[in-house]
Amino acid sequence: MDTIKVVELFAGIGGFRIGLEKSSKKYKIVWSNQWEPSNKKQFASEIYKKRFGEEGHSNVDIAKVKTSEIPDFDLLTAGFPCQDYSVAKTLNQAKGLEGKKGILWWEIHRILDEKKQKPAFLFLENVDRLLKSPAKQRGRDFAIMLASLSDLGYIVEWRVINAADYGLPQRRRRVLFLGYHKGSKIHKTIKDLNNPQEWISSEGILANAFKIKPEIETKTFLLEGDLPTISENFNKGLKISPFENCGIMIDRKVLTQKVKPHYHGKFTLLKDIILPEKEVSKEFFIDEESLEKWEYLKGSKNEERINKKNGFKYKYTEGSMAFPDSLDSPSRTIVTGEGGSSPSRFKHVIKTDSGKLRRLTPLELERLNMFPDNHTQEASDIQRAFLMGNALVVGLIERIGKILAAETD
Repeated sequence: MDTIKVVELFAGIGGFRIGLEKSSKKYKIVWSNQWEPSNKKQFASEIYKKRFGEEGHSNVDIAKVKTSEIPDFDLLTAGFPCQDYSVAKTLNQAKGLEGKKGILWWEIHRILDEKKQKPAFLFLENVDRLLKSPAKQRGRDFAIMLASLSDLGYIVEWRVINAADYGLPQRRRRVLFLGYHKGSKIHKTIKDLNNPQEWISSEGILANAFKIKPEIETKTFLLEGDLPTISENFNKGLKISPFENCGIMIDRKVLTQKVKPHYHGKFTLLKDIILPEKEVSKEFFIDEESLEKWEYLKGSKNEERINKKNGFKYKYTEGSMAFPDSLDSPSRTIVTGEGGSSPSRFKHVIKTDSGKLRRLTPLELERLNMFPDNHTQEASDIQRAFLMGNALVVGLIERIGKILAAETD
């Protein structure tokens, strides 16, 4: 395959695109969509267009986009919202679905279902709690996704990966899953294996991009019934999800196991990405007046609090957080509320060479996600931090994209 035509859904500011295009010249983005329903100003979409141009980019609610308007493609990428994916008694396009943002998964499903020429590959990303949601039916949401993709002709493999475990600059855990359609060479390769565990432990795309130490115990089970039945009954009454942090599904049969990272290369630390003190604007430095508030929020607590609505008194406890953050390790996970000068428990704070305390700049947040410097510079500092809190670590996409491209030769 000389060219891999890509459609990027829920494109954000283009993390998938940057990673894939860095990994191989094979990838060509032919269409993208980014729409944020809660915002009048479409910050992410505007940045996407500024960086990559308007051709083939859609800033419309994906539910209003007809499948016929999307060109044929080989690879679908999506970092889609994780909310609620349950299915009611009847599944008729978007009808019978619960959860406003959960419906967005079914927009992916709709496009795959309606495309006569199914894409050979899927490359999806989500928060790792997807494997154990919802709380009352652990793993149901992921089971629905796997079963629905199997019914469309896909083998699916997944891994929960912490980017910092493989030398990247941020401790950010995400589940990445790849789908291979029955018309692809990779699908046939997997089917021809004597044991599919070989694919997830050593032979597969994820196994080659991110080496692992597999545990001995492997679980297998079948996703039985139609989608509403799975939605109603899967893992009902059990408190633990059957899905481990690694696995593969073939013809609705799931093989899953717990694995650990196996990496001995170079690690990028927080100190490797920070700017010299003289290049940082004064608004990022913490003043004496707010220091006490910062120390309180970052510190441990064991105190009595009162619920303002009902007057109920309760004991509140929480542990302390590092203050300042260590420069000699990868950063903590970037959160969407990282921007702004107000004191916060979760914002990063570092100590400079001169002993001053300061927050991270938008450019440094971009570097922690491995975006080009000033990729989001048109937005405000608070908005730039929000966009980075929602983004992915580009280096993960680049490593997987390189292996996938090689497999299509």
